[in-house]
Amino acid sequence: MQEIRLSHTLPEVFAMHDDLQSEVWQQDVTFLRGKTYLLEASSGTGKSSLCSFIYGFRSDYQGIITFDGQNIRRLGVGDWTRLRQRHISLMFQELRLFPELTALENVLIKNRLTGFKNKKAILQWFDELGISDKVNSPLRLMSFGQQQRVAMMRSLVQPFDFLFVDEPISHLDDQNSRSMADIMMEEATRQGAAVVVTSIGKHMELHYDQILHL
Repeated sequence: MQEIRLSHTLPEVFAMHDDLQSEVWQQDVTFLRGKTYLLEASSGTGKSSLCSFIYGFRSDYQGIITFDGQNIRRLGVGDWTRLRQRHISLMFQELRLFPELTALENVLIKNRLTGFKNKKAILQWFDELGISDKVNSPLRLMSFGQQQRVAMMRSLVQPFDFLFVDEPISHLDDQNSRSMADIMMEEATRQGAAVVVTSIGKHMELHYDQILHL
């Protein structure tokens, strides 16, 4: 997949807002594979909604979203399954991990869908992110910042053309933020993928091709 395009897209909940100021909503915006984007937003302006629209979890929006020219409203369940396994990955703001599983199990459960990474490579990520001692710890016993690093790894253990990360470093210090950004961009570059980062303040320090204000 080479492009994701939003054409006059707007969450239905914002439909009555006459004073909406946005570089994304109700605009024509194109995300291209291989580029890096930052979506800066205030709380409540719809950044997580946008991720959910593009990932196919919600459809309560006006306007059109297309993948390579195809309106995503016409996609079926099988289409979305293929897209989420092979073309689009999302790190959710709320993480959506399994607290009863260990940190490693949370990553492997995603990896088993495609067998994309070997266990050695995943364990190397744990080491680089400073949580190698948490590999076999139940997720519920880990801090939110540690869980964010697990969620990032889980988002990377698949093929993707577009990677969306929703407030990925909100609970991390600068050093851990840089480590996570390095791993993310290394994998995205290897796959020739686009990266779309959302933020309501603290964001990854990357060389963005475009910064959009939501």
